[in-house]
Amino acid sequence: MNYKTNFQPLQIVCLEHLATCLYAEVIQVVESRQVCWVRPLLLVQNSIEDPLVIDLRSTIDLLWSVTAFRPTLDTEILPFLASIFASVPPQQSNLDARQQLNSFIQKLWQAQKSELEDNKLSS
Repeated sequence: MNYKTNFQPLQIVCLEHLATCLYAEVIQVVESRQVCWVRPLLLVQNSIEDPLVIDLRSTIDLLWSVTAFRPTLDTEILPFLASIFASVPPQQSNLDARQQLNSFIQKLWQAQKSELEDNKLSS
């Protein structure tokens, strides 16, 4: 996952785990801490059928390791952005969207924690 991280504000980046992608807008990269401050836009759960797209614009911002993100290609994000920007964002945070984001972050955190523990054991 270690991409060259020259992210710029307003750039859309992706954080992937299994068949789910969190697309977010870069607010700021904090070089001294190697973290990226992002504003979630949408969560896409890919499946064999149509992907499930969850609008996250009303959720909270995140700070996450900059090396975990990858740049997003226009062709992969534009169809999803078109669908969420065609609707008005909720005025208040949508409870389901917050729960989906929280669940994704917890699963990603556990996976990264397990990966680190496995690396320590194999060293």
